[in-house]
Amino acid sequence: MVREIDTEHLGNERVTCCWQVGDVLVDPGPESTLATLMDEIEDRAPRALLLTHIHLDHAGGTGALVRAFPDLPVYVHELGAPHLIDPSKLLPSAARLYGEENMDRMWGEIVPVPERNIRLLRGGETVEGFRVAYAPGHASHHVVYLHEDSGWVFTGDVAGVRIHREWPVVPPTPPPDIDVEAWLQSIDAIEAWDPAARWAAMKQLGSLLAETCPIIPLTAPDPYGLVSRRVSGVAVRAGWIALPALSLPPTQVD
Repeated sequence: MVREIDTEHLGNERVTCCWQVGDVLVDPGPESTLATLMDEIEDRAPRALLLTHIHLDHAGGTGALVRAFPDLPVYVHELGAPHLIDPSKLLPSAARLYGEENMDRMWGEIVPVPERNIRLLRGGETVEGFRVAYAPGHASHHVVYLHEDSGWVFTGDVAGVRIHREWPVVPPTPPPDIDVEAWLQSIDAIEAWDPAARWAAMKQLGSLLAETCPIIPLTAPDPYGLVSRRVSGVAVRAGWIALPALSLPPTQVD
């Protein structure tokens, strides 16, 4: 079973998404949406939690989830793990972006994750039935997962976002430490898995089937435009790719 769980950030649909693959969760979302997630999984302990990266919209609720399920293993890239264990540097950085006055409302409580729950990743592993690839660009600690049984790829923020089926796939808002060259290489890594060999269309939060299309040529004049065109092409072409919903900036979520 693979299903998307709309965690309804701030009461809004199609903003944040947690993926459930059997009894494994991918990217739980922020603590502010944890009650919705717990309702959806009926308060049952997951077998494992896989994080694509530690940005708050994807992983802010990790510590609170571990508090609820103390034996839960958390898989995360080794560069992101220290910030889960001690979020003291992550939170001031996020507050500069979202505003200190918005942090509790948007993300809720950020609970440290005990080191004993952390399972470090570098890329190249197979864990819990998922292949792992290191996929920097959006974040230096980003990984993507290929579920071997289904052929689904869980791409975090590497392969783009889309809210409605009829809207285009676009890259997420670029973070301050964006690395365009690394991002393009990460897209290459996703394509190398060739999930289209098993499936013929794309699915993400709230969508049905979308027609496949060839990779869009890299003709943008600006470097981030290159990522934009590449993301738009690969997300639709590469098969059953699990994309997050689009996280809107604070000025747009009220």
